[in-house]
Amino acid sequence: MTASLDKTPRATVQPNFRTALVAEMPHLRAFAISLCRSRDLADDLVQDTLVRAWSSHASFQTGTNLKAWLFTILRNSYFSTYRKQRNEVADSDGQIAASVGVPAAQDGAMAMADFHIALAKIPDDQREALLLVGASGFTYEEAAEICGAAVGTIKSRVSRARAQLAKLLGLEIQDDSSAGPNLVEASER
Repeated sequence: MTASLDKTPRATVQPNFRTALVAEMPHLRAFAISLCRSRDLADDLVQDTLVRAWSSHASFQTGTNLKAWLFTILRNSYFSTYRKQRNEVADSDGQIAASVGVPAAQDGAMAMADFHIALAKIPDDQREALLLVGASGFTYEEAAEICGAAVGTIKSRVSRARAQLAKLLGLEIQDDSSAGPNLVEASER
């Protein structure tokens, strides 16, 4: 805390500003305790308020109500902290953090690179049909219209493209008639 207070040259701070801040500390602490209902949290809140007030003392207009200015800073600081804490979950033993795993980013990038290489090896007509139906979200009928082919031809091209893509990526197609074909890693079977 002293490091942040020392950043402001003392010559630019009005001499009575420091004295006025110290005089308001008991009032700030009482208000903070009423907000937090915890003496430790209240002390932290008062300290944060004093640091903020000290660092932005230039915005304080001499002759205005210092107490009201400090209470506003304290109140805003409290509610900002409260809003942040609403989204946090207490995890003192680390169980929640351990259960939330994030795969390494490079694995996804490597898989995507492999996918692009495999996709480039599929014949153009099959790749086009697969990208229209699988990636762009067109129906088979819309893809058939775009390609100028029959719906059955598009379905066949998509099916062959999926099978070829699965083979190139080392995946096997698991056919669930209700949901359509799914790609499953060969090591999972």
